[in-house]
Amino acid sequence: MIAETPILEELGLILLGAVGCFALVRYLRVPSIVAYILAGLVLGPVLGLVEVSDAVHLISEVGIALLLFLVGLELSLKKIRDVGKVAVVAGLGQVVFTAAGGLAICFLLGFDLLQGIFIATALTFSSTVVVVKLLDQKDELDSVYGRIAVGIFLVQDLVVVVALTFLSGLGRQEGMEFGEILTNLGLAFGGMVVLLAAAAVAARWVLPELLRKVAASQETLLVCSLALCFLFVMGAEVMEISLEIGAFLAGISLAQLPYNDDLRRRVHPLMNFFIAVFFVSLGIQMEFGAVAQIWWPAVVLSLFVLIGNPFIFMLLIARMGYGERTSFLTSVTVAQISEFSFIFAALGLSAGIIGEEILSLIGIVGLVTIGTSAFMILYNHQLYAWLEGRWVLRMFGASEGASPMEEEVRHEGHILVVGMNAMGRAIARRLHDEGHEVLAIDLDLAKLEELPCDTLLGNVEYRAVLEEAQLDSARFLVSALRIEEVNRLLAYRAQQAGVPCAIHSFDPASTIDLNRLGVEYVIDSQDVGVDKIVRVMGEKGVFQR
Repeated sequence: MIAETPILEELGLILLGAVGCFALVRYLRVPSIVAYILAGLVLGPVLGLVEVSDAVHLISEVGIALLLFLVGLELSLKKIRDVGKVAVVAGLGQVVFTAAGGLAICFLLGFDLLQGIFIATALTFSSTVVVVKLLDQKDELDSVYGRIAVGIFLVQDLVVVVALTFLSGLGRQEGMEFGEILTNLGLAFGGMVVLLAAAAVAARWVLPELLRKVAASQETLLVCSLALCFLFVMGAEVMEISLEIGAFLAGISLAQLPYNDDLRRRVHPLMNFFIAVFFVSLGIQMEFGAVAQIWWPAVVLSLFVLIGNPFIFMLLIARMGYGERTSFLTSVTVAQISEFSFIFAALGLSAGIIGEEILSLIGIVGLVTIGTSAFMILYNHQLYAWLEGRWVLRMFGASEGASPMEEEVRHEGHILVVGMNAMGRAIARRLHDEGHEVLAIDLDLAKLEELPCDTLLGNVEYRAVLEEAQLDSARFLVSALRIEEVNRLLAYRAQQAGVPCAIHSFDPASTIDLNRLGVEYVIDSQDVGVDKIVRVMGEKGVFQR
């Protein structure tokens, strides 16, 4: 029997277990989700040290809400428009075929209709978190297959909201008649429409002016955004629908604003803590005693996800004109279940729709598929080289060469101008007027307005901002900032990327430091005119590189 543990001690054990298992799986190059669930298994079913208290359950729910909030922040209208036909067709096609195939397999394995629907839904979605992190690690997010995969995951994220709403309708009470189920589903979808309308109104008329007033303080901006998230969560509770839908729609309302990228970077570390507690608590709730009964379904369903999902995607993508290599590499990215699968399992358990044996089944399938697919993605090119020319790939009918739509499009040769003070704005305008491709970066939206060039709102101290600005393919970097530490950081990262730079210096000591870092042109306090700055930069040949 698991002893009752004070909340701080319980939380400490959870985090220590997570760190220990994370160190192990990091050595094995397995995603962190696997570490967290294994930590829960060790702390709960194996050692009996921890049980899931109300406080831990609350922390887990906050983690789920923040995860859905981040997913909503990703879904700007521009990104949805840019998804492309292949992602929509492949994403929706895979949802239909995987759900149908999963349901058929569940019937053959002896599960009833409700259990089958639940398990099949859990198998339908692939892990955005795992795949994006692995592709980023391989520097292949911007590859053709990487862009297709990310588009597919955006489509799946939209389907997740529908599935969560469906679950809200099913989970209101036990023993419902068919008519009651339809009524509850209607109420659930009606509640979602009301919240969606509220999100649209907020995004159009309320949030732009409100956030503009608080944007000068990054901390206030973050707190206001989190307050909005939990305001929508409260609205979802009033509507008696899944709280996660409220968090998702709050993210959607902010995704249309220019602050969304910076908010994502700030919310993400906070979400990591809460979601780690969720996955550990999920492992604690799994039953080892049920393994003897579910090992065969776990094996069959894991093979279906590892082989069936890539098979479905390969078939769909190959039929849309993509070559064999791109079709295969894209298909490998979907050979696992999602973090949303675990969320569905946890919500289903709390709603009384499934028992702990189904939770354990989904947990085992997740451990197997996420762990295995991580190696499939890390070594996808080697795997393709081994299968190339064999009947396994030829049977899909994909062309062996690359189609015109697969040609890589990469933004190159642009000039980054950081810091939109008077000097920075003047430099950006002058370089743009001279025909250079310029990207202006600043933390203050007001300073980016009315510039003729492309702009990016963000803090250049975050590596992700410079990655989004494609520093590695830039022709030149100019910093007009008057922040010594940030200027040194920019100089260092520009040198790492092999990009020449001009950095503003306002005292002799800073000039010495920048020269030591190999900065091509140090803009000192005497260089007050933009004409002189641009002329000297041209004389040094920086624009011809």
